[in-house]
Amino acid sequence: MTDDVAVLGVGMHPWGKWGRGFAAYGTAAARAALSDAGIAWRDVRSIVGAGTVRGGHPGYVAGATFAKALGWQGERVTSVYAACASGAQAVCAARAQILSGLADAVLVVGADSAPKGFFRPAGGDRPDDPDWLRFRVLGATNPAYFGLFARRRMAVHGDTVDDFAQVKVKNAALGALNPNARYRKRVTAEEVSGSPVVADPLRLLDICATSDGGAALVLSSMEFARRHGMPEPVRIRAVSTVTPRYPDTVLDLPGIATDAAVAVAPAGETFRASIARHAYEEAGIGPGDLSLAEVYDLSTALELQWYEDLALCGEGEAVKLLREGATVLGGRVPVNASGGLASFGEAVPAQAIAQLCEITWQLRGDAGARQVAGARVGITANQGLFGHGSAVVLVR
Repeated sequence: MTDDVAVLGVGMHPWGKWGRGFAAYGTAAARAALSDAGIAWRDVRSIVGAGTVRGGHPGYVAGATFAKALGWQGERVTSVYAACASGAQAVCAARAQILSGLADAVLVVGADSAPKGFFRPAGGDRPDDPDWLRFRVLGATNPAYFGLFARRRMAVHGDTVDDFAQVKVKNAALGALNPNARYRKRVTAEEVSGSPVVADPLRLLDICATSDGGAALVLSSMEFARRHGMPEPVRIRAVSTVTPRYPDTVLDLPGIATDAAVAVAPAGETFRASIARHAYEEAGIGPGDLSLAEVYDLSTALELQWYEDLALCGEGEAVKLLREGATVLGGRVPVNASGGLASFGEAVPAQAIAQLCEITWQLRGDAGARQVAGARVGITANQGLFGHGSAVVLVR
């Protein structure tokens, strides 16, 4: 049995602030993915929904929410919640069903109707909830975390606010070419530096927004793909959903702890680096094999960190890679050819799936003006709070 699963179809609902419920966005994306795959909803025997915890009880049963909206047909249903890694966890569940023989074709859907401003925990007192604690104990919103991480890069590696601005300039130029992006306007470094300070040293244009949106995939066995006239589809070669190792010496919110490395020798790599390493090992490739990457740019500084975590360069060399033009369209390994979250904003359960849509279009040669020439191998990477890794390798 092959370990590959086929990506038969992909679909998205454009990102923005549309004022509707998440089920509407997910259903639109699902129908687009089914159309792209050339199969009917009744041909799908399983649906996996990436959940959102906002919007009332339907968010907690996302798989069934989408199944109902598409029309009950007795399919197997799974719902997954893993914060920003929900989409990758949903893909992992779908892949396991296909490789185990439980289903030939699986629909994976994620969608969100996000609040304005920054994300905050649900109401009520929950002292065992780390997300609730970081607001109540630290007062640390997501932008505060982004700012602290940017300060760390400046102190440890010498990054500058001008370097951060160049990441936004790069991603905005690519987002301007993407019809699904929320923000489709190029920006200059001067516009970034002139935008309001949100969490020093980061400014408004350094930080991604919250958005509505949806994304979907139709995954299948290779045999199912061949039977449906797709002998050489884009394939998922690896899915990494690992957790941190104790002690994790680069603390990530919402984890609140002292540095246990005074008593226990730390692992030889950070959590995010381990996410990528497991994906490479499972896929049997290395960073030198990549044609492109889609990474989780909650802020401009965090995109730079992913360059190092994906081993596109050595530790502290992300800015050098950026300045050399290696990560722009036409560079050695373009990063966020979609425009990234800088251009889309966060629609939490959908974003890891949206990354896979972009890589699929790129590997097919269907990305239009933002096409990476000769793309054959791509990786996605993001991180869900509470210790959820997320990386997927796709090949053509």
